[in-house]
Amino acid sequence: MSVNPELRTLDIDIPAQPESLVKLSLLLAEEEINLQAAATLIEGDMALSAAVLKAVNSSLYGLKGRVQSAQQAITYLGMREVAAITFEMGLRAAFPPAPELEPLWQRAGLRGLVMGRLAQKLALDAWGAHSAGLFEECGKAVLFRHAPDHYRAMLRATSDDTTLAELEHAGFGVSHDALGAALCESWGLSATAVASVRYHVAVQAGGALPAVLTNGRRTLVVLSAIVNTLLTAPEQLDELATRLAPEADLDPTLVLRATRQIQEQLTAAATHGR
Repeated sequence: MSVNPELRTLDIDIPAQPESLVKLSLLLAEEEINLQAAATLIEGDMALSAAVLKAVNSSLYGLKGRVQSAQQAITYLGMREVAAITFEMGLRAAFPPAPELEPLWQRAGLRGLVMGRLAQKLALDAWGAHSAGLFEECGKAVLFRHAPDHYRAMLRATSDDTTLAELEHAGFGVSHDALGAALCESWGLSATAVASVRYHVAVQAGGALPAVLTNGRRTLVVLSAIVNTLLTAPEQLDELATRLAPEADLDPTLVLRATRQIQEQLTAAATHGR
């Protein structure tokens, strides 16, 4: 999928991928990942390493002992989840800190984790799903960095992404879903992740899956909508999964079973955190 070429004419800068993430992407692309090299890379950036360890030791991951190194984190959680946490911290670091963006980053971390685990349970591309969930709202951070005062007013004016996207398009000539897809593409994320970020607003609002999407790209868009419903309106989960799962050649019963298992994990993690 190619991002709308009109984006190239807009005066909105997309941050470059941090060097540490470029190197980590190259390691992840290898047929046999060098886990020691990945751990060394993460630990070589003190700020990044500290942020990763703080995230790994949060109640969200439910580890019984305290992890003290990237190597330990990989041992306990696996390379995918540690790499995703590293990408999350690298993505956050690419933007100036702002109170308005903090809820965005918190949603991103949780959504990415859940999408990755759901994909893993369904024998799908877990890394693509995790990264798609993580980057889903990144276009908002790009617009906030571009025009903080203007965008802050937009965020205050609406609480739903469909209306926000309309305001964005009127004010900037682009909405955060298209801009986020452009960032994903420039950072080298998979085409399926790019498609998920590009179309998540419309599908989560109840729209039909875009006809331009191939089966492989439909899958992550559907997982995105299912996870969004799990996290925001779980009472609607059965209806949504029954309607959308078949459109991505997924069995609704298996999807719901896996989603409920993850829901139980999140509840247990929250209880442990208290």
